[in-house]
Amino acid sequence: MKRIYIEEGIKIAKEFYISALVDREQSRVAFVVSQAGGMNIEEVAHNTPEKITTIGIDPLAGVQKADTDKIAATLGLSGDLASQCEALIKSLYTAFTKSDMSLLEINPLVVTEDNKLICGDAKVSFDSNAAFRHPEWAEMRDLGEEDEREIEASKYDLSYIALDGEIGCMVNGAGLAMATMDIIKLFGAEPANFLDVGGGASKEKVTAAFKIITADPKVKGILINIFGGIMRCDVIAEGVVAAVKEVGLQVPLVVRLEGTNVNEGKAIIRNSGLNVISADDLEDAARKIVKAVKG
Repeated sequence: MKRIYIEEGIKIAKEFYISALVDREQSRVAFVVSQAGGMNIEEVAHNTPEKITTIGIDPLAGVQKADTDKIAATLGLSGDLASQCEALIKSLYTAFTKSDMSLLEINPLVVTEDNKLICGDAKVSFDSNAAFRHPEWAEMRDLGEEDEREIEASKYDLSYIALDGEIGCMVNGAGLAMATMDIIKLFGAEPANFLDVGGGASKEKVTAAFKIITADPKVKGILINIFGGIMRCDVIAEGVVAAVKEVGLQVPLVVRLEGTNVNEGKAIIRNSGLNVISADDLEDAARKIVKAVKG
């Protein structure tokens, strides 16, 4: 289903930027405020960081007038606009905390020609860890705007993000997945996805992950990089063998296993009769898959 949202036009006098996010250094929700609205805040932060002010909110006291006064002063608002700003900030903070958001970005925050403070556009991200408290989130989900492979991955609780490269990756652990993508780029290729199967994946989960990777027509090779802690290498190996036998293997596959039950895992793959390239470490694995893909 595709959705189109239509709003009444507004006459803009000024544009500001404001967002609420979780400031992990302060362990509280903070508002990031700038008079440079209507543009990419990352560019503002890079070129003119002095134009950005961050105001942390005391989680016990909530939004106080001193907080809203500082935000209004940063935006150069006074009088009735400052009062509107106070009410808006309190509403945004309530929405952020009650809805378990991780980001609430208003860009631009608009002052209209008739002196009204309006949220001209918004971007909202929710903390997925709080999904059990918010069944209403499912009603807002628009599957038509999501990648089909990402939708399929979510059914198996896989962390999957489609990218534009040619080497599919299956890794356990987000940090190791990032390192794997980085070293692929270092050796001259591009990752086709971020895929973290997690620390306790089952054979079925691994099989599903492999199918999702091979469903991407851009994938010209696959690198499986597993460091077994909680995750057992033999479980990964069983899942890979099952998936390859079910969907076939049309591209080079490099597997690097290390950790719990690594010898058992390697034996399962070695005895499977599949055309799988084994690697000793991450550098070896990356070199082999890039060479297999590039020739």
